[in-house]
Amino acid sequence: MALLAGLSGRVVEVGAGNGMNFPHYPPTVVEVVAVEPEAYLRTLAQRAAADAPVPVSVRAGTAEQLPVQPGEFDAAIASLVLCSVGDPPQALAELHRALKPGGQLRFLEHVRDEQHRKARIQTAFDRAGVWPLIAGGCHCSRDTVATIREAGFEVQELQEIVVPPSWGLTNPIVLGAARALPVA
Repeated sequence: MALLAGLSGRVVEVGAGNGMNFPHYPPTVVEVVAVEPEAYLRTLAQRAAADAPVPVSVRAGTAEQLPVQPGEFDAAIASLVLCSVGDPPQALAELHRALKPGGQLRFLEHVRDEQHRKARIQTAFDRAGVWPLIAGGCHCSRDTVATIREAGFEVQELQEIVVPPSWGLTNPIVLGAARALPVA
């Protein structure tokens, strides 16, 4: 899985859900701390952690208030979660805080389409509350890459992925890596 390829050291994963990423962590990762706010999904993640190829601990918490110490991690994972957090800038500030200087943020996220017409439709669905209501809090019109940059990360890799159907509200998706810049 490209999102996790080449990772090493200690990793924090926000919004771990049911633990679907756990089997894909490379053996160079010495520990994963997975944070999941929803109790049922956290239970599923704890079950998945038992079969993971690397040590995984699952903690209750939110992306906006990570239950970790500053500078504790070499890398952070945000996989299809920044679209649904209540405060993306705060969540990214917390990820920045959790990372060692120069630590890496890997992300796979829905983003607002660059086509003006589709972006207007995404924004209308979000503002009306329609898409967040039917999609578990997902907001399909967020400019997540800009928010990542504004939170003190230097985006180093970025790849756009379109998952069929291409007209879907949650397209495009971006896969990327960013480095935590020193705090000024």
